[in-house]
Amino acid sequence: MPYKEFKIEKLYYPIGEVAEILGESTSLVRFWAQKFPEYIKPARNKKGNRLFTAEDLSNFRIIHYLVKERGMTLEGAAKRMKDNKTGEDRRVDVISTLNNIKSKLLEISDSL
Repeated sequence: MPYKEFKIEKLYYPIGEVAEILGESTSLVRFWAQKFPEYIKPARNKKGNRLFTAEDLSNFRIIHYLVKERGMTLEGAAKRMKDNKTGEDRRVDVISTLNNIKSKLLEISDSL
């Protein structure tokens, strides 16, 4: 059986890492967490710092896609997420996966 690498996922992401992944400021991440409490529920450590789960990060990516790339308002993004609870609009995950594949293919072509 061939060796298969496992993708290591964290249980919690601090707000700085979430902001870095999204390419946004920590204040915007904090603002979105307050505006979308039904989708983003940060845990807190003993210091009171926000810690986000992988599901929260996925929801942040959807919010980022809807607001920044599609140009929707916060109210429009909230309505879109509410209407789409089945997960049909998970294009963000597909786009992310395709971008990862593209970067790996570019690395391979550069090494040739």
